[in-house]
Amino acid sequence: MKICLLVIGKTDAEYVRRGIEEYEKRLGKYIGYEMKVLPDVKNTKSMSENMQKEKEGELLLGQLLPGDWVVLLDEKGKEYTSCGFSTFLAQKMLSGIKKLIFVIGGPYGFSQTVYQRANDKLSLSKMTFSHQMIRMIFVEQIYRAMTIMKGEPYHHE
Repeated sequence: MKICLLVIGKTDAEYVRRGIEEYEKRLGKYIGYEMKVLPDVKNTKSMSENMQKEKEGELLLGQLLPGDWVVLLDEKGKEYTSCGFSTFLAQKMLSGIKKLIFVIGGPYGFSQTVYQRANDKLSLSKMTFSHQMIRMIFVEQIYRAMTIMKGEPYHHE
């Protein structure tokens, strides 16, 4: 199985980019992983929130194949502990899924068509984080999940 983190817009903050790169490098020894960055939608100041979600949704949906398992990072999604998330990933790895895609949407969330395409929704917290910070936090959680699966000492209960 390969994991893809699909995001809209580049990561501007250097310290966040460095953190993401560190955990991506660590992940390489456990599983195939990539972060796919889609360009920001242009001229959003003249768009309604719904129109912006629709335009972002078109970009996101254009990246998905029929066999992909799509998980939206969404405030209304299921919350896991780190161990629970590790179990979730292990189950997906054993299920025969070839590509597991986690999606971080734009500032207003997802369009209805993206929600309809999704297989799961996952929430990292009841708190709100910037879309750039959540990238680093989530990549760290994927890495943590892998170390839990392998029984390595990174995670402490």
